Amino acid sequence: MIKPDAETAPRLKQLSEKMNRRRLGKRLLQSEWIQRAGSLLIHGMLSAIWRTNRDNGTSSDWETMLDEAWPAIFALWHGQHLLIPYGGPRDRKFVTLVSRSTDAEINARVIERAGYEVIRGSGGRDARMVAGKGGVRALLGMRDALKRGVSVVMIADISKGEARQAGEGIVTLARISGRPIIPVALATSRRIVLEKTWDKTTINLPFGVRSARLAPPIYVSPKADAEEMAEARAKVTAELNRVTEEAQRAVGILT
Repeated sequence: MIKPDAETAPRLKQLSEKMNRRRLGKRLLQSEWIQRAGSLLIHGMLSAIWRTNRDNGTSSDWETMLDEAWPAIFALWHGQHLLIPYGGPRDRKFVTLVSRSTDAEINARVIERAGYEVIRGSGGRDARMVAGKGGVRALLGMRDALKRGVSVVMIADISKGEARQAGEGIVTLARISGRPIIPVALATSRRIVLEKTWDKTTINLPFGVRSARLAPPIYVSPKADAEEMAEARAKVTAELNRVTEEAQRAVGILT
């Protein structure tokens, strides 16, 4: 065995210490006490942020649109979704997809505290990845929820993939369920954007104004072929980007 030289040894020690800190942090995040307390704290903060942002009168009329399209698949972008569970109609039922990873457990609990049902599963870039992460089971679970009149809230783009490009999962759900996709965006006038994150995660801040914008329903034929599915993805992408810009412009972020 070759011993590390005097220059290499400190680097190896620092790397080992860093890995140990990460393992400790992961174990702490997985503890029941941390999960319970963390989800309660985050839920309280997000709820307060929602309540302290006043609707400025530019939001879409949920009820008029939903009368004909309910239940629906509400499409969101990664990083722009934190307040959505607090903005939906309170007399309607929703279910949302959350990753099966232990890191997403707090996120799942926050959503449940907001009144949504949670389905655990993950998408992927090909069928083997989806099946291996419970994606097929989750897809069928969301289809069944739609059948019993519960709307689905779903992130359209793939985690750590190309940001703000709709993936196959959401259009596949629309195809097999027969229910429409409704792109939705919510913006607040006061916010922090984490520019270094892949999805430009937005942290909404209190004491501003808000606007929620919905696009018209997008239907996908149950007989859609590969070309039609690609067209549906492009339409979801375009409409979701459009309503995102509309919501931001309505609160003075874009001019």
